[in-house]
Amino acid sequence: MSILSIAERHKYIVDKLNKEGFIKVADIANELDITTVTTRKDLKLLEEKGLLYRIHGGASPTNPHIGDRTVSEKEKILIMEKNRIGIAAARLIEKNDSVVMNSGSTICSFAEQIESQTPIKIVTSSLKVSIILGEKENINILQLGGKYRTRSMSVIGNYTTSLLERITCSKFFLGVDGVDPEFGVTTSNLEEAELNIAMMNASLKTIVLCDSSKFGRKGFGKICNLDKIDTIVTDSGISESMKEIIEENGIQLIIV
Repeated sequence: MSILSIAERHKYIVDKLNKEGFIKVADIANELDITTVTTRKDLKLLEEKGLLYRIHGGASPTNPHIGDRTVSEKEKILIMEKNRIGIAAARLIEKNDSVVMNSGSTICSFAEQIESQTPIKIVTSSLKVSIILGEKENINILQLGGKYRTRSMSVIGNYTTSLLERITCSKFFLGVDGVDPEFGVTTSNLEEAELNIAMMNASLKTIVLCDSSKFGRKGFGKICNLDKIDTIVTDSGISESMKEIIEENGIQLIIV
């Protein structure tokens, strides 16, 4: 058994969590040579001190649950990272692609970077994306209709999803609010999540665009498990442990 004191164990846990951004109970128990019961007790004490948040099977340094923020609020966060993600994502568009795009600040950054020498089709629920792309050459936009959602500047509802049942696209670029190793990919609004599922079903490949702050976080509405994602484009702030989890799920990881 471990010869470390409680204080030493707690320091090890906090240091590892701050470094990696996510820890598992089983890993800590194995590394410190203690039982999982003792590990959970340590995590409980550290949570009571406000040093971490316990989640299923592990812990996070920040509250994993995300509120529903407006797209205007999100645009002010990690601006440079989102621009780099947008540039990398734009390189993934190929000749004759038909692309689905949902809404969000990272998706808008992506839209600003899209340039095409040949015609491509864009299907989107975001009015803001359509405005950005409407000024560009060789881009044919299909704006989905439905109930307007002010917070995301996009449309949702049954009318929105019905058209997606009649089309097939090559790629779906998906902006998300959370990527959790256990729970999967999420957004903060349930109707947005249902729309994103329909977009996935209408596409051959799903590409998640998210900055590194979204890892280990959860929105209210689940979109899918990690194994349904083909590619993730993110920034260099992603932790080593999260990189390993993503790659273990067979996902192509592009870091900018």
